[in-house]
Amino acid sequence: MRRIAILNQKGGVGKTTTTVNLAAALAKAGQRVCVLDLDPQAHATTHLGIEPDGKSPSMYDVLVNSRPLAEVRRRVADNLWIAGSDINLAAAEVELAGVVGREVILRDVMLHEEGAFDFVFMDCAPSLGVLTLNALAAANEVFIPLQPHFLALHGMGKLFETTALVARRLNPSLKVTGIVLSLFESSARLAREVVADLQDYLERSRAANSPWSKARIFETRIRRNIKLAECPSFGKSIFEYAPHCNGAEDYAALAREVLGEPAPQVLATRVELDERGQMAVLSVESNSLPEPEPTSVPS
Repeated sequence: MRRIAILNQKGGVGKTTTTVNLAAALAKAGQRVCVLDLDPQAHATTHLGIEPDGKSPSMYDVLVNSRPLAEVRRRVADNLWIAGSDINLAAAEVELAGVVGREVILRDVMLHEEGAFDFVFMDCAPSLGVLTLNALAAANEVFIPLQPHFLALHGMGKLFETTALVARRLNPSLKVTGIVLSLFESSARLAREVVADLQDYLERSRAANSPWSKARIFETRIRRNIKLAECPSFGKSIFEYAPHCNGAEDYAALAREVLGEPAPQVLATRVELDERGQMAVLSVESNSLPEPEPTSVPS
């Protein structure tokens, strides 16, 4: 079972969008997937059509009241479950302050879930508090959604420091395995420069014994797409809301990469659903960044 924390301390970079739609894409591909909403804002919960009213069992009950995860999660689609959040989760930071071993509560809970799913995605808040530490202690992988801007790239150092600290003290198996480029505009020179800088940094880290030494930038770029911004207000994943838009194509391609299928140079896959509701890839477009134009050197 792959336990993946979706993490970035910067808001607005596509954490919840990636968590929900990648989970939905993998579920469509036949994988059993569970989403854990660890953000008190409950955006992943709302995105999947559940009202965070504070009355239903939530991740607050799991972390604070020792309620089994099986009693909290709800099935929202074929092969897809969510353990939701609500505003009560904001109190968990305070209520767990004096609890011994508060950073590993979720890890202990997940021991009873081993093998129940193929993937567990943890949608983390844009902070590095107790909730995020629980996700990192329970995860074996970290995916980082990154908008290709220099300020977002600058914040990567803090993320790497945090994962290194958690790996050293709480979870030696924790690895940063993937970086998802979101809100991507292939025509922007800045995006290409940021990707090049990030790739150079990762290459220089290969020899180091760090949690991100084997991290890769996923070849699939999640393009800026208005449908991805609209679908949460309808309580649907992009595959239910607009299955033929660029956003659905990109997350379907990303799911193929996560599964290790050979779809490296992909920006968009043309997707249809067959009679069983499974994804069928009809065509693939390259997403290789254009080569820079040659420049002449004055004599």
